[in-house]
Amino acid sequence: MILFLTLSCTDLDEKLYDKVDSAEYGKTPDEINTIIGSAYASLRGFNDGITISYPTCEYVFFLNEVSSEEACIPTKIGGGWYDGGVYLEAQYHTWTPANRMILASWRYCFVGISKVNSVIFQVENSNLTEEQKIPINAELRGIRAYYYYTLLDMFGNVPIVTNYDVSELPTNSTRKQVFEFVESELNDIIGDLPSGKDWGKFNQNVANTLLARLYLNAEVFTGTPRWQDCINTCDKVTDYVLEPNYFTNFLIQNEVSRETIFAIPYDSKSGTKGNYLQSMCVQDYQKFAISPTGNYPGSPNGLLSQPGLYSSFDNNDLRKKSLLEGKQYNISTGEVILLDDGSELDYTEAISNINGVKAQEGVRMYKYETKDGEGWERDHDWVVMRYSEILLMKAESYVRLGNSGMAFPLVQQVRSRAGLPTTGTVDLDFINDELKFEFVYEGHRRTDNIRFGDFFQPWWNKGATPTYRGIFPIPQSELEKNTNLVQNSGY
Repeated sequence: MILFLTLSCTDLDEKLYDKVDSAEYGKTPDEINTIIGSAYASLRGFNDGITISYPTCEYVFFLNEVSSEEACIPTKIGGGWYDGGVYLEAQYHTWTPANRMILASWRYCFVGISKVNSVIFQVENSNLTEEQKIPINAELRGIRAYYYYTLLDMFGNVPIVTNYDVSELPTNSTRKQVFEFVESELNDIIGDLPSGKDWGKFNQNVANTLLARLYLNAEVFTGTPRWQDCINTCDKVTDYVLEPNYFTNFLIQNEVSRETIFAIPYDSKSGTKGNYLQSMCVQDYQKFAISPTGNYPGSPNGLLSQPGLYSSFDNNDLRKKSLLEGKQYNISTGEVILLDDGSELDYTEAISNINGVKAQEGVRMYKYETKDGEGWERDHDWVVMRYSEILLMKAESYVRLGNSGMAFPLVQQVRSRAGLPTTGTVDLDFINDELKFEFVYEGHRRTDNIRFGDFFQPWWNKGATPTYRGIFPIPQSELEKNTNLVQNSGY
């Protein structure tokens, strides 16, 4: 029996390397890349008929974003996007263990972990030398640590499983134990990872960025702050600069970015799936503002910005262009686009009724480059880590240690690129806002909201949130399959 049959779906027909006939397989660089490629591919997520588990969209990104102060998915007039109330539960912070977005997020991580464990098993049973196995296994363990960091952040108390061929049903580890596992794994592999830059690969810089994230949130995760450790780890990330143009990071061909530390590669021509968030955000008639012929996939008008997000940006902040607001114009005629009822396509920050939102209500995400002729599946690589995060993690840690003077020049670099001066005191409120502006719609905000305490305070269409909801419940279906699991406290 393979352990993750009880937790997730995996390919039972997968060929293991101990059953591959060729004694020479795995000797060449191309063959080695084939071995580890499926583990990297798992980061794109999947839709297997049980859950839609895409980190760029449904439902992993949706769950993180809608439970934060950034985004919402209101029910449209006529009932569209109600979907059993799963988005409203996330908005109100009233989710239950039966919410399918929670199951999708759990399965995204554990299907990925199962894949990594299976590939490690294949490598260990291959004809590679022990010396050849070390750097390969370091990359694979790094990917697994990334999944466990995500579980640590979202669910807290989860099973730690590092073997593929195991028969026992797992039990929960504590959140502190998961933290210690991620920390130990990253520290153990860093010396065996490649240095420098390698797009889409888990190298020393990626490991140190993930380790810095871990330390930044250590007080939330374990009760013990690790601010100086965060600073020290950030100092180990090298070879990156801020791109002069913020939006270089979000071009269709964004692999040119010298700022992106880690991204998940996509290429629709090669058949990658799940990278269609930008296709879902705008109203369908937005296509005439993009293409003279309307050659743009129809949009289901889903994810919207919560009221207050757009107006919180300074008007001179170049990053405000990540959001689409106001009247939209037909690129061919220059006229305002009209909807079927004759009203203008005019995106408003106000949302009048979360249970019956109008077609043009809500400011839209518009961060990644959009071009005439694109298909539903997009070709930009999904940005996971950028160098500006290193600067702002250091800045926040300095402020929390009482040294705002050291934080000031770090924040100043980020704000100068955005076209803004840095004046006054750089305090925690300042840092909190800057994180919102810099990483809008990059999936950071729920974690930041929790670390700064905003998550538990009332905001638009949400009352105060009990502290136990700082982590999600273990999905009900997983508890039913594995009686060794214990539900998170409060649920």
